[in-house]
Amino acid sequence: MTTRPVKVWDLPVRLSHWSFVGLVFAMWYTSENSLWWWHTRLGVVLLAVLVFRIVWGVIGTRTARFANFVRGPSRIFAYLRGQHSKDEHIGHNPLGALAVIALLGVMLAQVGMGLFAGDPYDGATGPLNGFVGVLTADMLTDWHETFFYVVLGMIALHITAIGVYAFIRMDDIVGPMVTGKREAPHSVEGIESADWGRVIAALVIAAGFALWVWFGAPPFG
Repeated sequence: MTTRPVKVWDLPVRLSHWSFVGLVFAMWYTSENSLWWWHTRLGVVLLAVLVFRIVWGVIGTRTARFANFVRGPSRIFAYLRGQHSKDEHIGHNPLGALAVIALLGVMLAQVGMGLFAGDPYDGATGPLNGFVGVLTADMLTDWHETFFYVVLGMIALHITAIGVYAFIRMDDIVGPMVTGKREAPHSVEGIESADWGRVIAALVIAAGFALWVWFGAPPFG
């Protein structure tokens, strides 16, 4: 069967994905080296990227939308039994969808705890620390530190799955996330180009929400 390269991932999805990689590493590095000025600011940047990806998952291109790849248990079990075409899922397959939701969820939880964590006497606090008491902030700080191992575990599971697909199933996942394209039969249709009006709208929403949080979530009006 002859194949041709088709577009499978738009630029916003790819930039979001690799931003997560860089930001999680940067968050770990700044924490390990007590660079709290950078740690808190990068945390808000990570929040903005997460919000952008969630908004883009609603209004983005076909493979970016959660409605396109998040499936119920029956579809997941059918995929596990091999009852699908290899090229049926040019984007995330049902298992990949679970990984996406899980990774977004744990990163949101980690960032959320960090927003309220910290000790004002040490000068290192999240922008929403003032909304909680000292005991609650201390508890969230401990959870924030411990929960990072959950984030690392999810990342390790994700990398393991990529290795399995690459070396056992001979299915390259990383390459398309770099180039945006993968080989597929001529019968498989690639995705449309990103609508840059929607990209800008998603960026405005994400940046606006992150700035609002950064300034302590002041009331409107």
